[in-house]
This record gives sequence, structure tokens and C-alpha cells, in this order.
Amino acid sequence: MIQPESVSLADKVAFLSQLSAYPGEAGPIETKETHMSWVFLTDRHAYKMKKPMRQERLDFSTRERRQFFCEEEVRLNRRLAPAVYLGTLPLTAADDGTLAIGGDGTVADWLVKMRRLPADGTLEAMALAGRLRREHVEAVAERMAGFYAGCVRERVADRDYRRQFRRELADTQRELRRPEFAMPLHVVDRAVDRLARFVDVEGARLDARVREDRIVEGHGDLRPEHVYLEPELLVTDCLEFDRGLRLVDPADELGYLAMECEHIGATRVHDWLFDAYGAITGDRPADDLLGFYKGCRALHRAKLSIWHLDEPDCRRPDHWRGRAHDYLEQAAIAAERLL
Repeated sequence: MIQPESVSLADKVAFLSQLSAYPGEAGPIETKETHMSWVFLTDRHAYKMKKPMRQERLDFSTRERRQFFCEEEVRLNRRLAPAVYLGTLPLTAADDGTLAIGGDGTVADWLVKMRRLPADGTLEAMALAGRLRREHVEAVAERMAGFYAGCVRERVADRDYRRQFRRELADTQRELRRPEFAMPLHVVDRAVDRLARFVDVEGARLDARVREDRIVEGHGDLRPEHVYLEPELLVTDCLEFDRGLRLVDPADELGYLAMECEHIGATRVHDWLFDAYGAITGDRPADDLLGFYKGCRALHRAKLSIWHLDEPDCRRPDHWRGRAHDYLEQAAIAAERLL
């Protein structure tokens, strides 16, 4: 019997990049690599395979863990896109090494099967094309308000909530200060210092968000490329690999969406989103609290962007360095407006 470990990642990618891997599907096959996955697109479906990797707060290092997180991805994403996430499928290897999806051989890996959605229907694509309107964003606010209302309130100690921000800020500062990244240290330090000061000075307001039972198990990665407005409103790509990162204040998660929209020039989304969300829920957080949340998110995105330079086969170092600087600038602007 063939051992699953003997099937290399390159072999899996090569097989899944061929139309013959998908009986009944039409091509050509589009192959896309992300930081954590390989995605293979047919005319009607998308198949995602997680990379065998391990890093901070993420462990896909074994076949069993990849299976578990494929199943988690389907379960969690069916909350906001139930008809998109169709299930998980084994990638199998016969004794002669022949690969198949759902075959009778040894399971070599696992795939998430999804319905393919039109790329031009995302919030991001519509914003970049100048097609985004207030009513689109109001619909997103209504959908997310309903989602959060249906979530179980999560019990979190207020001191732990504040400690989480301090810990994340310290970690991000340490990473962004690594000499090989050549980031502007004075900008990093000032942004971190001002955001950390907000935690110290305005900690009671963060505590209040916890005591008001605002914390829920949310989406975890609410970005404009994950929100589909056409042909129907769907939210995809929930963060599956760490439940702790999904435990959020909805204002923080929606602030993240607004921050990412600002990153692509859609600056009106913030007011459209929070005006609508506030009208629906009665929760319209103050601008400085939202600015704190957005500053922390932008700083975190700067760290994630610059981490791409650690990849041994990083293909676009200038791209990722530029993104890191852009997010750092957003964080610095948000931090300067505090206190």
C-alpha cells in the first residue's frame, strides 16, 4: 500500500491542475496559490487544498489536521454561504501512485469543494469598478447584523480582552522591527505606542463591550474580497483554523471590513456601514473606538504582509513589502487620531 507521505505536494498540485482530475467538469483549470492553500477552479466549482504548513496559530502539518480544518471550513462557512460550501472530498492514491478525487486508494489529502462564484461580484471588485452603492453596503450591514444576532454570546473576561490587544500589539511590533524587513521603526513604534495607550487609558470602554455581551464567534476574516454582492449576497472564507481569532466584537469585525475598503479607496463604506448597522442594532460605537479597532487590524495586516518575505519561494517581495508599508501607514493614521 502506498504511504500518503510519499505523495509530494508538487505531485498533488500537478494532478489537480489537470482537467482530467475532475470527471464531468469543464475547463480550462485555473490554479491559484494563496499563503495557506492551493485553489483549483473549473467552470462551475472550486476545489481547495490546504498546504502542509505550521506557523503561529495555524497547524495544517498533518493529513488528519487538514481533514479536520477542511470540515471546519465547510461547517463555519455554511453559516453565511450555505449553498456555496458543498463538502469535503478525499484525494486518494492507488498502489501505483495514481491520484484521484474520491477514489478507492489511500487518502493522501483532503479538499473542500465549493460552488464557483463570479469574481466580479465581490464588494472589492465592485468598489474598484466604481459600481458600489450605498444600498449594497446597507444590505451587508443588515446581513451581518442578523448573523451576529443569531450568534451565541461568548463569555470573555474583560481583563483578558484588554490583554489580548496588548499581546497582539507587542507581537506585531516585535515582528515589524525585524532588521531584515527594513520597516520604518519610528512609524511602527509610534503607532504601537498610541494604540497601546488607548488600551491603558480607555480600557473601561473595551471592558464595557465585553460586559454588554458584544463578543461573538464571528467570521474572523471579513474582507471585501470575501463579500459577494452579485448575483446574491454571500459572505465566504470564514477563518477556520483558530477559534480564538473568530471571537470578536462585531464593531471590530465590521471595522476591519471598513479598513480594508479604505485600503482600496472605498472610503465611504465606513459611514454607510456603521450608519446602517447602528440603525438596525442600536449599536453605533464612537469613532475613536472604531479607529482603535481599525488601527490594530491594519497593523496586523502589515505583519501578515511582510511575513510573505519569509517564504523560501516568495515571488513578489516588492509587492508584499509595499502592502506592508501601506497597511502600516493606515495604522499610523488611525493611531494619530486617538486620544
